Amino acid sequence: MQKKLNMGTHSWLLERLSRYRAIDTEDRLSQTKIHSFVAETENCFSRNHTSGHITASAWIIDPERSSALLVHHRKLNRWLQPGGHIEDDSTVYIAARREVEEETGLRQFRNDDDEIFDVDIHRIPARKDEHSHLHYDIRFLFIAEPSDSLCLSEESHDIKWFTFAEIRMLGEGRSIDRMIEKSA
Repeated sequence: MQKKLNMGTHSWLLERLSRYRAIDTEDRLSQTKIHSFVAETENCFSRNHTSGHITASAWIIDPERSSALLVHHRKLNRWLQPGGHIEDDSTVYIAARREVEEETGLRQFRNDDDEIFDVDIHRIPARKDEHSHLHYDIRFLFIAEPSDSLCLSEESHDIKWFTFAEIRMLGEGRSIDRMIEKSA
């Protein structure tokens, strides 16, 4: 059973959302909506909140800032950054770090701070065991060496480093393209 996160986690996230620097109107709108959702929703981290919940993702790039590590998500059948639900994590940042380890097998990666790199709101389609709902995704930037060994998780079909040009050709959308722009 998922533990209920304390209000300190709410304030931690609200503080970082307030400092987040959006790069365009869409990004700013997502920031505002997520901030309001967190401020107004006591159980915003819980998967039991049926309209939507906070999730944590990791945008993993190489030190040269020319490629990113993506996983081919089994349920969504798309190439995406590693990420997932908040579990017994003390902060959303810790959840993102855990997702890196679980979904990629990486153990040697770094982040210069715990500031939010990107935010996104996206709809998860209904499946037999859950209704359609929103993911209010909080994303953090991590840096890893492409030569480090990877380990595919059960949640993915594949895992692969792509150049930014290759990622754009995948056509996964503005959400991914925006993170490429921010990585430059």
